[in-house]
Amino acid sequence: MSAENLNRLAREFRMALDAQLAGDQHSEFQLPSRDVVADICRHYLQLLFPVYFAPPGAALHPPEGACLREMQTLLTDQICRAVRFDCRSKGKPAPPDPAHCVEEVLGPLFEQFPDLAGLLAGDLQAAYHNDPAAACLEDILLSYPYIEAITVQRLAHRLYLLDVPFIPRMMTEVAHSHTGIDISPGAAIGESFFIDHGTGVVIGETAVIGNQVTLYHGVTLGAFNPTLRDASGTLQRGRENKRHPDLEDHVTVYPNATILGGQTRIGHHSIIGGNVWLTHSVAPYSKVTMKEPELVIRSGEPQE
Repeated sequence: MSAENLNRLAREFRMALDAQLAGDQHSEFQLPSRDVVADICRHYLQLLFPVYFAPPGAALHPPEGACLREMQTLLTDQICRAVRFDCRSKGKPAPPDPAHCVEEVLGPLFEQFPDLAGLLAGDLQAAYHNDPAAACLEDILLSYPYIEAITVQRLAHRLYLLDVPFIPRMMTEVAHSHTGIDISPGAAIGESFFIDHGTGVVIGETAVIGNQVTLYHGVTLGAFNPTLRDASGTLQRGRENKRHPDLEDHVTVYPNATILGGQTRIGHHSIIGGNVWLTHSVAPYSKVTMKEPELVIRSGEPQE
């Protein structure tokens, strides 16, 4: 990046800070707030699972309408900030009435809530069906980190598809910080998805995951060459640059496996073993494992 561009960005971010400190709520440099985006995620989790995600002292069964109204208020403000700043940073004029534009986003989003609830019910059932350590659904809701990660990601994914800037990634980073599970809002994830344990899982922006897929901790669905550039030397960004793998239905990926590349497709009912490094497609019903390592075990007398 040139020195001119670096200086411009520094000025804009400084102006954003000045606007924040001055309390200018209508500045085009007003940035979205990470704390407020975290509040939006909390309200959404509380709306779906009020007994399990309610903050201390809150009503166990708050009126659903109240949660939605609070989400609408917070999302309207944060998306307006995101849209104004995105337009400014790209040199485009901001919409004359960004609040009206946000209404056109939130209406379709809220209409999708019943569908999202159905998907989350399937995720819970997948955890209970696949993990013998799960005593009951309450056990999963109270103690399985992937529930927060996938719940927030599914909402963020809908905002991502509606081309909302900044906010979707901020939402999934809230869940990432809480759970250790990093799922891009761009990832398309099917029904009955389960991540067992979950720590260290990374799922990239253009990954596509089918129905009834199970991942274990440490799995990476990543890009084989993330810095690939076109003929003009421009780094290809976003959903148009397919760089993460696809997993078809009923795939299981065991711990610390790494699957890379936008052309890599794992056929349905396949099993990918632990510690596998895979950069090409495999057919349905495949079993991909590492060769069993040669173990060296030395025994000796205990030292006095």
